Amino acid sequence: MKSLGRKPEGARLERIQGSPRWAGEQFRNLHPIIPGLRDPDASMPSLKDFLCGGERRVPRGPLPSMSPLAGWARPPGSGLRATWLGHSTVLIEIGGLRVLTDPVWGPRASPSRLAGPKRFQPVPVPLRAMPHVDLVVVSHDHYDHLDYPTIRELARLDVPFVTSLGVGAHLETWGIRPERIVELDWWESHELPHAGLTVTAAPSQHFSGRGLKDRNATLWSSLVIRAGRYAVFFSGDTGLTTEYRTIRERLGPFDLVMLEVGAFHPAWGDIHLGPKNALEALALLGGGPFLPVHWGTFSLAMHAWDQPAETLLELAPRSGAQLLMPRLGEPVEPAHAERVEPWWRVVDAATTQPLPELPESITLPTEMPWPID
Repeated sequence: MKSLGRKPEGARLERIQGSPRWAGEQFRNLHPIIPGLRDPDASMPSLKDFLCGGERRVPRGPLPSMSPLAGWARPPGSGLRATWLGHSTVLIEIGGLRVLTDPVWGPRASPSRLAGPKRFQPVPVPLRAMPHVDLVVVSHDHYDHLDYPTIRELARLDVPFVTSLGVGAHLETWGIRPERIVELDWWESHELPHAGLTVTAAPSQHFSGRGLKDRNATLWSSLVIRAGRYAVFFSGDTGLTTEYRTIRERLGPFDLVMLEVGAFHPAWGDIHLGPKNALEALALLGGGPFLPVHWGTFSLAMHAWDQPAETLLELAPRSGAQLLMPRLGEPVEPAHAERVEPWWRVVDAATTQPLPELPESITLPTEMPWPID
């Protein structure tokens, strides 16, 4: 199945084997398990729990969204603007350039178009209607971050990619020309030629793999995008790690922080943040306007679909966090952000229709929660 991608080989594999993160047969986290992050009373869910457990995992109706095309036609007055398009896909306008993070337009977070977690609704703007993108960044190779049909479409545009070590093997297999691919190890940087934009890969605490035999064969990273006087932090997928303090010291401060908040479980504390740990991560990073991502698009855990948003709304004022929670497709400038309105509450309140069935999933989940190391 071509959507599985390809394992790194040849010169790409040789470079991987020279990475400090490489442990003989696979990549490993710098801190496999940080004491205190796991809930001692939480048990690891079974596959049945993952597929069928939990309540309100899917919204009753479509989430409020808007087309961003009119907003994108005008440059951001402050020089920095972000548009959340669903899950971890964000269009960042920075220094006059457009950077797209973890682009996923496909209908499912799965190797199959027929089975696997199905997105709640279409992306607010069709991929073919997107304006020119100067750079695509991909944090790691899980299906809800690296989407085969989306990459195949982007290959037609000849846009450059910056990603983590090894992920370029997938991209090249799917039609991205090798000279358009830059793969980074942690703390390595790439400057977009003649553009004044730099991307730096930084630590995260996660794992990788698209099949049964490629566990941790490619690296996972957070990414820092800097252009002009602005710096943006994008977590990719991660658990809470003390490396965030080092990231702040080496690459901060940040004018926009995007952290994953969904698809979490008490027993997975070291591989996904969830809203509470996201606020701790934000503090370690030195604060900054906080745009939550990785929620409201797929059902990838047992919690209610809107639990990340509700928890953040409750806890953020206590920590002094500046939340940015725009509607899907709503461009927002961190410098001009207004008070958060809980727009997501209208979804379940607006209908009394029965809950839809959970997304079909006869394949293994896209991000299996079993221990990494």
